[in-house]
Amino acid sequence: MSVNTIRKLVIIASSTGGPKALHRVIPKLSKRLDAPVVIVQHMPKGFTETLAKRLDETSTIKVTEAVNGEVLEKGHVYLAKGGTHLTLTRNHIGEIVVCEDYSEPVNGLRPCADITFANVASLQLEQVICTVLTGMGSDGYEGIKNLRMKQKTYTIAQHKETCVVYGMPKAIVEHNLADQVLPLEDIGTKITEKVGVF
Repeated sequence: MSVNTIRKLVIIASSTGGPKALHRVIPKLSKRLDAPVVIVQHMPKGFTETLAKRLDETSTIKVTEAVNGEVLEKGHVYLAKGGTHLTLTRNHIGEIVVCEDYSEPVNGLRPCADITFANVASLQLEQVICTVLTGMGSDGYEGIKNLRMKQKTYTIAQHKETCVVYGMPKAIVEHNLADQVLPLEDIGTKITEKVGVF
């Protein structure tokens, strides 16, 4: 893959109820999605590998647990490793690379979506599609607020009625950061529509 062909990035944040929600979003993504997808699901070490494998089995798009140093590719979903923050950087030829960050938990969370969203602000992309699914607390809000000041973003929040816990999406909606509020069943299709396919 040539350098700088990745112009868009999808980031999905989820917590309580997230694994089941992801099973209703990720299978609807095209395997030719014109962007990589990064998922930050609040989970301890040892559980995310299994979740990635199950999502991969039920989806046409490739899903794996993110590995330190790997280069992001379009049409591929990367699940942040439990117990590790996920950040991204560019290597010496401009490719976007996964970095495992073992810094302290933020508000008790590691991985923390706020860290991932805020980190992506430095990547100079055409657009970041931010998606916030079910979960308690407000993880994602501060990171997206920071990101919007530096990058073009499009933010999707899961509709209250389809959430197990309406905490994380609520923080996005109440602070007017959501470009669209959708029921869970429509989110995967909307992501594909916004990103396009290659």
